Amino acid sequence: MDYRNSVGSIDHSYFKSQISKLEKNLNIASKPKLVILGAGESGVGTAILGLQKGFEVFVSDQSVIKDKYKQKLIENQVDFEEGQHDEVRILNADVVMKSPGIPDKALLIKKLREKGIPVVSEIEFAFPYTQANLIGITGSNGKTTTTMLLYHILKKAGLNVAEGGNIGESFAGLVAQNQPDYYVLELSSFQLDGIVKFAPYIGIITNITPDHLDRYEYKFENYIASKFRITLNQTESDYLIYDADDEVITDWLNKNKTRARLVPFSIKKKLEYGAFKENNEVKIITDNNTFTMSIASFAVQGNHNVKNTMAASLAATLLRVRKETIRESMEDFEGAPHRLEKVLSIRGVQFINDSKATNINSVYYALDSMTQPTVWIVGGEDKGNDYMELMPLVREKVKAIVCLGLDNRKIIETYQNVMPVIVETQGAEEAVKVAFKLAEKGDVVLLSPACASFDLFKNYEDRGNQFKEAVLKL
Repeated sequence: MDYRNSVGSIDHSYFKSQISKLEKNLNIASKPKLVILGAGESGVGTAILGLQKGFEVFVSDQSVIKDKYKQKLIENQVDFEEGQHDEVRILNADVVMKSPGIPDKALLIKKLREKGIPVVSEIEFAFPYTQANLIGITGSNGKTTTTMLLYHILKKAGLNVAEGGNIGESFAGLVAQNQPDYYVLELSSFQLDGIVKFAPYIGIITNITPDHLDRYEYKFENYIASKFRITLNQTESDYLIYDADDEVITDWLNKNKTRARLVPFSIKKKLEYGAFKENNEVKIITDNNTFTMSIASFAVQGNHNVKNTMAASLAATLLRVRKETIRESMEDFEGAPHRLEKVLSIRGVQFINDSKATNINSVYYALDSMTQPTVWIVGGEDKGNDYMELMPLVREKVKAIVCLGLDNRKIIETYQNVMPVIVETQGAEEAVKVAFKLAEKGDVVLLSPACASFDLFKNYEDRGNQFKEAVLKL
């Protein structure tokens, strides 16, 4: 190739262009390295967003990656491994996104932190890449229903809104796809553990009861602190909506400070600001808005759903949604799957799928809402439950217990002296058949396990779906 120009001198423009190409290649080579541990919903969403934002992305999953996620990784040309962790490569990362299912005490996570490599959650990674208003919803129970309800209201109001986080699509995956004006995000404590700067415009804490204590050194105070990370980075222009009847929440707020503006709700006391129950109505009072709604018209009933409705309505009101739209949304909302979901009535026996009730407090709400004699299907992978907390409701509401799990000793020991019938089963179909035999016309068969599902099922959805399929086979 002739590197000289027409007068015989060296053509420096050629070499400049070559140097420019070289520099570009060097820049590519020095992209920040993002390692993602776990190739589930949050991992794959983060991988796609990371590629868009110029990271060199590597996904590592110690298990076999599900086909639908593997296909997404291949389609987006993401480098990945499964069935192992390449520690040399992982420990060379600039930043690591840890999927929620991986505990902080995992040896690999400890090694990363010892090297000073930032380990963040998916919501933290995605946070800088959107200018949308964020509504984050956490709590031991009710967060899914509240998330779905608020999304339903905002959608009905004609707002450009997306729903995700711990349900549906990952926050990172949504940010990679589009840029709505609002995100309604269900947030687990595991996701909140990995935040540094993440801050929602509106934070909601539905309630706090002991849950996932195996991940928090069996210390309730650690779990409480995790939930309150939702308000860690909020400012004076943000809002924190909370249950003023929850002593755990109010005790924390009395002892700790948040810069966010506090917006309480209650079914026990009248409030000057926030939402409260009065004469079978919900009253909403904010700075520029006051209105009431009849509880009788709500599509989902029970005191726990009244509270979920209050939280969602307060958020919608703060976002200046018309009160008529909020009222209409409460009347035509369809509840969350696997949450007190009516399946079928067979010969006068109503079957209810509450598979999402994976802790004692969730089951408390479920049993409390029962108005007919109940055959209770309970059990699974215990998370440190104290079943005595349910004793008054079990005495009042439950006529028989069907255990659905591999190890039912704690349940049997707790209730054997007060319950005339306790039967052990190890599959959804067997549990449903046994429960149906024990039930009479006018009774309810309630699947409300109080436990995780992983001893017999893939997840709580699988457990609920198998329950529903078994009911349909009766």
